[in-house]
Amino acid sequence: MNIHRLRRLFSRALHASLATPLVLAGCGTEGSTDLTGYSEIACTDGGLAVSDLTLTPAPDFVQLRFFTTNGPGQVSAPFARASSGQACATATDVPACETALENATVDAGFHHVCLDFCSDAYLVTTRGDEVKTHATLAELQQVLGTIDTEQEAVLKTYAAGYSLLCGKKEQGAVKKNADGSFNVIGTKGYACGPGTELTQHVVKVTASGEIQELEARVLEKGDPNCNIGRRPVGLQAVEACRSPEALGRYFADAAHLEAASVHAFLRLRDELELHGADVGLQDAARRSAMEEVQHARVTDQLARRFGGTPQRPVVEDLPPRSLVDVALENAVEGCVRETYGALLAHHQALHARDLEVREVMVRIAEDETRHAALSWDIDQWARPRLSVEERETLREAQKRAVALLREEVAVPLDASIITEAGMPTPEAALALLDTLEQDLWA
Repeated sequence: MNIHRLRRLFSRALHASLATPLVLAGCGTEGSTDLTGYSEIACTDGGLAVSDLTLTPAPDFVQLRFFTTNGPGQVSAPFARASSGQACATATDVPACETALENATVDAGFHHVCLDFCSDAYLVTTRGDEVKTHATLAELQQVLGTIDTEQEAVLKTYAAGYSLLCGKKEQGAVKKNADGSFNVIGTKGYACGPGTELTQHVVKVTASGEIQELEARVLEKGDPNCNIGRRPVGLQAVEACRSPEALGRYFADAAHLEAASVHAFLRLRDELELHGADVGLQDAARRSAMEEVQHARVTDQLARRFGGTPQRPVVEDLPPRSLVDVALENAVEGCVRETYGALLAHHQALHARDLEVREVMVRIAEDETRHAALSWDIDQWARPRLSVEERETLREAQKRAVALLREEVAVPLDASIITEAGMPTPEAALALLDTLEQDLWA
């Protein structure tokens, strides 16, 4: 489904909510360095952009790619995160160039990070008939040449092992200094588990590409009871989060499900490949998994702020599913529940009184809208491959899922979840469901 259609639909569904006044909470970045003069890093689709790089020699096309590993020998195919230019634009043999570009892989890259799975990044460029990868710090520096743009400084910092978060200056920002160098703000680590901490780092990137760390601050200490997990099919029930605050319990449940979603998307990607789905669908599922890692992290932080401790997902190891089983789960969990969840995230981004919650939900809402659109794309791909009886099974399952969702959203919520977290009242939630049902599920 075209994501713009979903956005327009969500906008109509939220129209009544827009009349609700937003009460702004106090703003602060306690623990952060002074952000005066810094700008947010340039991003595209929630990841680092590559459109402001002055590479040497100038390529026709540049692409930032990732690949993941889940264990020895379990290396994924690479997938694109951001691109700029036209691939093989000046090639004399375009088909050969395009084939070489598709097959441009590396064994190891820069910015090696492991959370629920490990990932590496690298650049690939085309210039004439040449397709070239740039996977080491030395190779990256060679193609970047003089560091003379903000985004080049950001990419160098990222390649050196720092994480940069789009849309949040204290975890991803850049400014140019009077001497032509750049200061970049990034982070390392994560606040989840005994002895862990999320640290903010200010680094200086010189014109020659040298990186000097100027400052480091602890943004958050890790909770010793925290664990990071991922969810395959077969998620097991766990003991409910015990927290004196409703908000703590709410965000603990959210963090548990976000962490569980990571492996759900990785498994979905593998099953899409098994059943011959387009590479574009496979790549979108893998990218969704990486976005869910970030969602789990920020909702975990919110849960702990409100006194909650998210439970680690416990899963059962299950074999790959048939196409009809994959399509059935996608029709219910993706086209119904995830689509409604994306709309809820937009509602929270508009109505949450707590500023930090609202900022988190702005980022999550856009990602979840893409995930919902992916669900509908998978549905469109899968249905023609099913029998008439199987398609009817999907239709009936969706009807039951919508009916169950109506029962769930009719349950009254704690007042703090409505005001601080921006969740709709039962009446508003049913109105949101009505709009989706009329336009999507009828």
